[in-house]
Amino acid sequence: MPFNWFTVGAQALNFLILVCLMKRFLYKPIRNAIDARENRIATELADADAQKAEAKKERDEFQHKNEEFDQQRAALLSKATEEAKAERQRLLDEARKDAVALRAKQQETLRNDAKGLNQAITRRTQQEVFAIARKALADLASTSLEERMCEVFTRRLREMDNKAKKVLAGALKTASEPALVRSAFELPAEQRAAIQNAMNETFSSDPSTVLRASINIRFETAPEVISGIELTSNGQKIAWSIADYLTSLEKGIEELLKDKEKLEAKVDPPPDTKAEFKPEVKSQ
Repeated sequence: MPFNWFTVGAQALNFLILVCLMKRFLYKPIRNAIDARENRIATELADADAQKAEAKKERDEFQHKNEEFDQQRAALLSKATEEAKAERQRLLDEARKDAVALRAKQQETLRNDAKGLNQAITRRTQQEVFAIARKALADLASTSLEERMCEVFTRRLREMDNKAKKVLAGALKTASEPALVRSAFELPAEQRAAIQNAMNETFSSDPSTVLRASINIRFETAPEVISGIELTSNGQKIAWSIADYLTSLEKGIEELLKDKEKLEAKVDPPPDTKAEFKPEVKSQ
């Protein structure tokens, strides 16, 4: 079969036209579709990477927040534990102080009760002893004994020192009433005269104590003046009686008892305020 160039040329032209048509209507859309798909895939991959990075960032933030939360929880737990320990120690200290104060108060109450009872017994014994002594002396007193007391009293008047004389003389000068002489028994006229003479002689022998010629004296009986005589004028007093000795002895004993109480207070140790109170603590 002879070679037909026209057919070949026509086929070549058809092929070129087909190629152009395919390039225009098939290859180019497919290429565009492929490029678009690649772009879409690239965009999706980029978005996925961004989302992955965002997820990683959120995970890191979440982990960081978890770590901060764990640290805060540990700090709060540690703080609560310390506060609980401090509160427990404070309560224990308060309980110890309250226990020590209560024990000290009880000991002080017991000491005061014992001291008060001892003082009451001592005071009652002292009162009974002196009451018995006064009663016995009052029962033993007699008129003859009172006469002897008058002699002692007048001698005491005459033997007064200058200072006592001046004090009593001043009281006698300024007194608006007669001097008062008291005794347990009524003094007879002889003893009254003896006392009057002793007063006149006492305050007329010394120029510094000279009074009028006679001193007015009023005599009075007083049962409480046991075996003795006392003279008072304008607040000043001179006396001699066994009751004065008893009173002096009683005061001396009271002072000795007070000194004894002070000594006991110094020797008696105070309550132990440093005593430790250790309550039982059970471990959980």
